[in-house]
Amino acid sequence: MFTLFAVAAGTNVPTPLLLVYQERLDLSAEVLTALFGCYAAGLVPALFLAGPLSDRLGRRRVALPGVVLAGLASLAFAAAGGSLALLFTARFLQGVVSGVVFSVASAWVAELSTASGEGAGGRRAAVAMTAGFSLGPLTSGLLGQFAPAPTVLPYLLHSVLVGVGLVLAVRVPETVVLPGRRRDDGDPAVPLLPPGSLGLAATVLAPVAVCVYAFPSSVISAVPLLGELPAGGVAVTGVLAGVTLGAGTLVAGLQRRLGSWTAVTGAALGAVGYATAALFVATGAWPWLLAAAPLLGSGGGLCLAAGLTVTGRLAAPTRRGELTSVFLACAYLGFAVPFLMAAATRSAPAWVPLGVAAALTGLLAVRLLPVAHRGRL
Repeated sequence: MFTLFAVAAGTNVPTPLLLVYQERLDLSAEVLTALFGCYAAGLVPALFLAGPLSDRLGRRRVALPGVVLAGLASLAFAAAGGSLALLFTARFLQGVVSGVVFSVASAWVAELSTASGEGAGGRRAAVAMTAGFSLGPLTSGLLGQFAPAPTVLPYLLHSVLVGVGLVLAVRVPETVVLPGRRRDDGDPAVPLLPPGSLGLAATVLAPVAVCVYAFPSSVISAVPLLGELPAGGVAVTGVLAGVTLGAGTLVAGLQRRLGSWTAVTGAALGAVGYATAALFVATGAWPWLLAAAPLLGSGGGLCLAAGLTVTGRLAAPTRRGELTSVFLACAYLGFAVPFLMAAATRSAPAWVPLGVAAALTGLLAVRLLPVAHRGRL
């Protein structure tokens, strides 16, 4: 779990530093959100490759090289300086290594947690990732505002953290037993989803997955660009990211109590969070932003915990890594939402895309109600 936390921490280290890059390189909101979102362009293909590969070769053989590359990605950021091309390259590489580690390590944690009951693996993976997502930007935001070398020091510290995670990961036992497998293990005829589950995956699980990162990335990346931040914006953005994603960490454990209603609750919180974010952008009143951050963060955390649990329940044991990859690939499509919001402001007031997102997410929550009532979430 610590290794998953360490890699997750690096994914949002650049987030509060976007304001530093904006000032140094005179970048537009569209370029900044594209820099933030190109992470997904590297991550999604890596997800589809790493998950199935780890089902065949084992979790360790795929995950450990990914952990090493996560540290190298941070070093690439530290060396980027004022080069926009190198920043895009480092962010893309960060997406690739995160796709490898998140898909494989999530399946690894789930398999190590089978003795703890259904949902334990999903909760643990969700807590590890959301904790990393929150502490990474919180630390880099404070360092970026008050420490020397704001575009170097946060990445060097993260590289050290990844090194510790690598030392711990090499001691974790392998869960995919390659020698002496049963004849049906790894058979390509084993379906990715149980019969009759495709509709559930397409109309319920996939939209919930998109919410996982659409919620927090909107308030972390889009809202600071659409609204008006005070002096010290780098630190404020870091704290905002820490509060948003920290809320996701705190609520992930509620999945045990909420059960099938976890995803419904997450979508409802996201809808209210988008509405309050729209009010902040429209009015500039800080209480709305202070409410939006934990609401959207909590919504994303609950959707992640619910989605990983349902994924683990649906997946055949020999294809768990592959189905986890598909879920996370859908989740990272949410990183496109801030870019779409920034682009929409060219033809509409800045609060409008947030209001539209609130309405769509509210409709999703309504859609999930009958599914949760039948106990299928």
